[in-house]
Amino acid sequence: QVQLVESGGGLVETGGSLRLSCAASARAFSMGWFRQAPGKEQEFVAAIIWNGGKEYYADSVKGRFTISRDNATKTLYLQMNDLGPEDTAVYYCTAGTGWGMPRTYWGQGTQVTVSS
Repeated sequence: QVQLVESGGGLVETGGSLRLSCAASARAFSMGWFRQAPGKEQEFVAAIIWNGGKEYYADSVKGRFTISRDNATKTLYLQMNDLGPEDTAVYYCTAGTGWGMPRTYWGQGTQVTVSS
């Protein structure tokens, strides 16, 4: 069992930046971020393989978001730059136990709101 606790969400203006953090109770094979905007389906944002650090991004965030992890503290990060209203959503930290999308464990979510 992996418990995940997100932090770092908030309100930011268009063009601004935010960094999300996710504290994990244990290491997982992979970790990632998903988001869900009101009235929309859940969307993959980014993922990272814990050993080796290979990163994956959705096309919609590539070049603006960066996923990273701190091995010592078992913390996952999502640096979000050049934010726009389309990035407004609840962001969820996730963890996976094998190859494929990391969907096994989910955090409670943190709200990100980008004002236009």
